[in-house]
Amino acid sequence: MDDIDRFLKEDIGEEGDITSNSLFAEEISRAYILAKENCVVAGLEETRMVFERIGVRVELLVNDGDFVKEKTIVAEVKGPVRSILIGERLALNFICRMSGIASETRKIVDICKDINPHVKVTATRKTTPGFRKYEKKAVVFGGGESHRHGLYDAVMIKDNHIKRVGSVEEAISRVKKSVYDKIIEVEVENERDAIVAAEMKVDVIMLDNLPPETAKRLAKKIREIDGDVLVEISGGVTPNNIVDYASFADRISMGYLTHSIKNKDFSLELK
Repeated sequence: MDDIDRFLKEDIGEEGDITSNSLFAEEISRAYILAKENCVVAGLEETRMVFERIGVRVELLVNDGDFVKEKTIVAEVKGPVRSILIGERLALNFICRMSGIASETRKIVDICKDINPHVKVTATRKTTPGFRKYEKKAVVFGGGESHRHGLYDAVMIKDNHIKRVGSVEEAISRVKKSVYDKIIEVEVENERDAIVAAEMKVDVIMLDNLPPETAKRLAKKIREIDGDVLVEISGGVTPNNIVDYASFADRISMGYLTHSIKNKDFSLELK
């Protein structure tokens, strides 16, 4: 059972759609999915998978990552009315949520790229349990990057690691003795730890919860020590202040992209 099966099961349970089953027999219908506001659309591939899983044919009229205007028909479906109505809410949940994330990401990426064409905007692990891969996929459709997907694909030495081990030096040393083929990133909150991390040649230094002027000064010092290290900004970054970091950061990570986004509005209309 994959995600689509689990999500459908959540809706239909053991008894199915008792409302539609009592109203319809084997009637066949067409329907279309309509964007009700301007947005970057995402979630269309998942929508196709939902409907095809329950015997409904789908024609996608635009692509994931496209900007669409209000009243654009993004997909048409054809099949049993009961099946269309079973898939309606799940399909719309995918599109509305993922399009909201993709649209906000595109807006923020465009703001940053105007200031610094090389800066990357990335998601974090602050995602909805069970829905992470779709939320991060939507960030990519918006022009952002996924960052690490879980605890297994990159090292991230954070404040609690450093507190328990005793120092940033010790944390980095221990990691380097056991990890050889992964990116090593260190989260720092002060100048001393930032300089130590740069001197110990980690791959990424995350400046966490620092005001822009402090972060900019530290980024300069870090690059003077190691010109290859990536400087990431995180913590407290919002659409209102991201411009203050964009000029000097290599990467800006924002939990906001996946935990505080308003869904875009789409509807499914039977013909």
